[in-house]
Amino acid sequence: MEANVTKPFVKKKQNMKRYFMEGDGKELSTNKASKDMKKHSPEKKGSKPIGEKRFKKPIKMRTYSDKDGQQKTQQVFKIDISKTERHRKWQMKKQRQAQGEQRKLQHRKHMREQQDPFPGDAPIPKERIQKYERGEHIKDTGTRTGQGSRKLAEQEKKLQFAARQAARTEILLHEEAGFLEADEGEDTTSITQHDLAGVVDITSAQKFFELKLPDFGPYSVNYTRNGRFLLMGGVKGHVAAIDWMTKKLLCEVNVMETVNDVKWLHQETMFAVAQRQWTYMYDNQGIELHCLKKLDCVLRMEFLPFHFLLASANSKGYLSYIDVSIGEKVAGYSTQMGRLDVMCQNPSNAIVTLGHSGGTVTMWCPKLKEPVVKMLCHQSGVRSVAIEQAGQYMATSGIDRTLKIWDLRTYKMLHSYKVPMGAGQMAFSQQGLLATGMGNIVQVYKDSCRQEVKAPYLTHNLTSSVRSLQFCPYEDVLGVGHSTGFSSLIIPGAGEANFDALESNPYQTKQQRKEAEVKMLLEKIPSDMIHLDSSMIVQVDKKGLQETIEEHNKIKYLKPQKMEYEPRYKAKGKSRGQKVVQQKKGVIEEQKREIIKEALVEKQTGNRAKEVNKHRQGNVLDRFKRKVD
Repeated sequence: MEANVTKPFVKKKQNMKRYFMEGDGKELSTNKASKDMKKHSPEKKGSKPIGEKRFKKPIKMRTYSDKDGQQKTQQVFKIDISKTERHRKWQMKKQRQAQGEQRKLQHRKHMREQQDPFPGDAPIPKERIQKYERGEHIKDTGTRTGQGSRKLAEQEKKLQFAARQAARTEILLHEEAGFLEADEGEDTTSITQHDLAGVVDITSAQKFFELKLPDFGPYSVNYTRNGRFLLMGGVKGHVAAIDWMTKKLLCEVNVMETVNDVKWLHQETMFAVAQRQWTYMYDNQGIELHCLKKLDCVLRMEFLPFHFLLASANSKGYLSYIDVSIGEKVAGYSTQMGRLDVMCQNPSNAIVTLGHSGGTVTMWCPKLKEPVVKMLCHQSGVRSVAIEQAGQYMATSGIDRTLKIWDLRTYKMLHSYKVPMGAGQMAFSQQGLLATGMGNIVQVYKDSCRQEVKAPYLTHNLTSSVRSLQFCPYEDVLGVGHSTGFSSLIIPGAGEANFDALESNPYQTKQQRKEAEVKMLLEKIPSDMIHLDSSMIVQVDKKGLQETIEEHNKIKYLKPQKMEYEPRYKAKGKSRGQKVVQQKKGVIEEQKREIIKEALVEKQTGNRAKEVNKHRQGNVLDRFKRKVD
């Protein structure tokens, strides 16, 4: 590559061209070209002239004036920079880049031409898809129009796609539920908690611990929905909230009053305490937020998370519902069945279940003043009631020392067990394990609803009597509150192995907790939608719709009174079209105002006549009442 130089010491195109100029035998450059000139200068011994190796003969001579005004000459050379080392390196780099791009293109072309041996998505077993399906398939037959048929078909495609995607995501669920399996001739009942803690990993072994609090017991316990935080309430006034995984204490107060029950609300930032006289709400720092005087003498509480309802049962036989999001009482009924100290909720449909001293079990919803279901379960008083997560089975225990399993779909008894003493506390786990507290003994039964069991799954003996039981969600842990404190027991296979972080996340951050709270409020279900059959929510209320249509048809549509007015003809341009229209409009509006005034006067006189007739009706002695002007 060759270039003609007219300006001294100018670099162009990333130093690919170098120029050298010389005038009057003096060097005017300090760049690499001048250094090369110095290197090959004839003054040095054995050096060759400049123009012999790199620089050719000068093309022309150039005359210019310096700062002092003196005339000087300058030689202009033509330089071949293709022979420089830097240019050769640049060319090799470009060649390597071009070769790399060519290899990439060849690889992509080869991948396009190569056929996939397993085209499409991976097949999913039908049994796994059926597990995520909701109800029967939608049939597009019988629709009146083709558009309705197409809409139903599109909806069915979306439901099937959602079921397939949910089944496909099971590959991400890396945890599996497992139970204890005994060898031949052995029984899992003989395995103690210390034996389990010695063979499991360190993280699981830390879940078995005991809190010795003999001064303020017995204790009621409650876990949050995500299973991260624990709330304890002693009968003698001690209330404490802790992060039981890290053993970090959130708050600890003494309310200096009898505590009957404690419950977490929608988040771990608020909890309710049923004290001797009224019910109080506290935050996670132990600061009192509200005093609910509408809930007095409360013995048991249940919180419905999807409805933001706090249900309570008191010693006077009164059942109350408080909406904690607005602080108002939604409903309250007198059961007329005496003291209410046995209570639980159905997690599938939010129906509150009560146990009574006559051996009956009643189920309640806020919109009805009478129980939706009333069952005679025992010949004597009911001591405890528990309902599993799916809402299909119910366990009851009575003073007659029997434990019964009921099918809530048919309301028939499935199994009946005779226990040494009546189970005062019962609780179901997420995997269907049933825990019972009988005196100071805790027994856990495996698959007791679907088949008859002959021996408990695990047994643990405490130093004092059991006050409350609850399985920790998403953990193989059973929390037991007793007279001398709290015990956390390891129950293999009790909890759900994998949790949905969008529904309940044990490891959520502060920002995630705030967003979850807003989402729960937006998705809040009204209290009047609580029904015994949870599928009624998605069905059409035919009765209500028919009543609405009938009321709509009863409305009498009255046509407005027709008003005609024709102004007389006036001369001198007073009967032009615009003036005639304005005059007719003004007269018609005046007539309408007169009609409206007459209607109002008639309505007022009618109301007065009704009030007079209303006062005249009633008792004969009402005539002696004081008249009101």
